This record gives sequence, structure tokens and C-alpha cells, in this order.
Amino acid sequence: MNKVLIINASVRNERSHSRKLTQLFEENWKKKNPNDLFTYREVGLQEIPPINEKWIASAFVKPEDRTEENQLGVALSDQLIKEFKEHNIYVIGTPMYNWSIPSGLKSYIDQLMRINETWKFRSGEPDSDYVGLLKNKKMFILSSRGDTGYGENEKNEHMNFQTTYLKFVFGIMGIEDVSVISLDNEEFGGELFETSKRKIYQEIERI
Repeated sequence: MNKVLIINASVRNERSHSRKLTQLFEENWKKKNPNDLFTYREVGLQEIPPINEKWIASAFVKPEDRTEENQLGVALSDQLIKEFKEHNIYVIGTPMYNWSIPSGLKSYIDQLMRINETWKFRSGEPDSDYVGLLKNKKMFILSSRGDTGYGENEKNEHMNFQTTYLKFVFGIMGIEDVSVISLDNEEFGGELFETSKRKIYQEIERI
């Protein structure tokens, strides 16, 4: 039995195309895996506070030196990390905002990116050799974008700070099995966008 965590990052609700992608994913997955459990983490419509000075002061206390008092700054972070670790499949639904990710998703990632919790330095000291602490995890990134050509070796690849960033940062945490499915041409609408939707919806149904 898998435990699936669906993370929605759009600031739109009913008009969000990335939410429609995660909904379609869930419906399709449940048909094929009826015993799997689903949890939902909202980072678009519900604010995830950004990290601050109290967070930093708490996060960098070594595990053996932690007390309840000096960990107050990462109380929410502890909850989010616990939830994240308890799941083995992640589904991120995110639009592209200004060629990157929504601020809520960035704040969520900052809360997860904790030394000695989700990653560490191999030597125990800063050495540019990062070791991810999350193992045997699978991630699906379901993105929606206004334009097209952001994929590998495509004309706008150099402008893609959305899916490339997500693959990189979660890779640092140890999640290496990542599938990216992107719905493009949202800005143009019409038949061009409808063709993109049909193609991507079929791709999700094949998962």
C-alpha cells in the first residue's frame, strides 16, 4: 500500500489547470490502486509562512543538542517534514509564475529543506557534497504553463526555473525518481490549448 501526498500550489481554485491535473491523477490512480491512502497539502490557497530568523536559529541546532525550547522556531517545519517523510509518493500540482514556482510552494520547500532532516553534508561539515536522506520515494510534477518550449533541448529551456528547480531541490533531498508532465499553451487558449490538454490528460491516464 502506498501513501500519496498531493501538494497543490496554485493561488487559483476552480480556474486552476494544475489542480485539474492533480484531480485527474488522483482519480486515475485510485482506479488502479484502490487501497492506497491520500493526504492533501495546500500551499497555494493556504499560506505557508516563509522561514525567518527564529527558524534559522532553530534549524541549525545539531540533533544531539536540541531541546523543546530551541526548536520552537521550526515547530511547523517539524510537522511538515513528518508528514512528508510518512509518504512515499508525491504529486505536485504547480503553475509556472514568472518562469518559476509560486511563492507558497517555495516557502513550503524552504520549510522541508532542513539539514540533518531531509539532507546533510557527507562529511558533517560544509563540503559541497550533499546527501539526501529521503529514500525509496517517487515524485510526479504536474505543471501548467502559459507558453511552450520549456522542455529539455527546447527553445525556452533556459527560462524554465520551475520544473528544473523542483527536480534539483528534491533531488538534493534524495528523491531521484521524478516524472514531469507539463500542460503548455494555457495563455493561448483555443484549439492549441485544447490539443495540449488532450495529450497531457492521456499521458496522466497512462500512469
